[in-house]
Amino acid sequence: MFQPLTTRNDGPIAHLVMDSPGNHNALSLQMIAALTEALDRIAASDARVVILSARGRAFCAGHDLRQMQAMREGPDPQAALTDLFDRCSALMMRIAALPQPVIAQVQGVATAAGCQLVASCDLATASDQARFGVNGIAIGLFCSTPAVALSRAIPPRAAFEMLTTGDFIPAARAADLGLVNRVTRPDRLEEETRALADSIAAKDPAAIRIGKAAFRAQAGQALPDAYRIAAEAMCTNMMQPATAEGIAAFLDRRR
Repeated sequence: MFQPLTTRNDGPIAHLVMDSPGNHNALSLQMIAALTEALDRIAASDARVVILSARGRAFCAGHDLRQMQAMREGPDPQAALTDLFDRCSALMMRIAALPQPVIAQVQGVATAAGCQLVASCDLATASDQARFGVNGIAIGLFCSTPAVALSRAIPPRAAFEMLTTGDFIPAARAADLGLVNRVTRPDRLEEETRALADSIAAKDPAAIRIGKAAFRAQAGQALPDAYRIAAEAMCTNMMQPATAEGIAAFLDRRR
């Protein structure tokens, strides 16, 4: 049976590789299911960081339009399409809720729900040849669900311009807007991503997990609620054994 996703572990780093270049790694029902299942396994594992990459020219071309068209022409299109978008939204929220940071390694085009996937990850690296867009509007379909993640990752006016024009932006512009953390040559993309992952993996995993959860939870909250969430996380973090040792080592001027 065709598997749209390959997985491997490299020490503390879990690698997920979208491996369906024939349809540009589209977020079909099969790809969504494979990614969700893999993330569920990783959540319960000892992995400290996740790298999400893709094989082929495209990182992810968004939803599988042929599959969506078949749903539209099926016996109950409303139910089928609702199920598809619900499953995709659950995948994006699974990434946000995952204990480990997720890095998108973008080697090619990321469009529509593929751009949403990048925006949903905690961090992103990109080849200087990569492009990003939410261009459903070009075929009469406003990218409303990708807009949720995109408008939380970059300034709202920039997101709305992308959504209403359908224009692609290059990796450098994506970095300026905050959609991407690092841009590099294609031949250095894997190395650059690994360096970022190694830096995170070298830190205390409990602190990273507590911190990611708090970072996600406080975003968008009113200032008093944000500080309450953050203070609770700091208290929880302070009570961790590794944190006690880290502080003691710092005060004693030892490793």
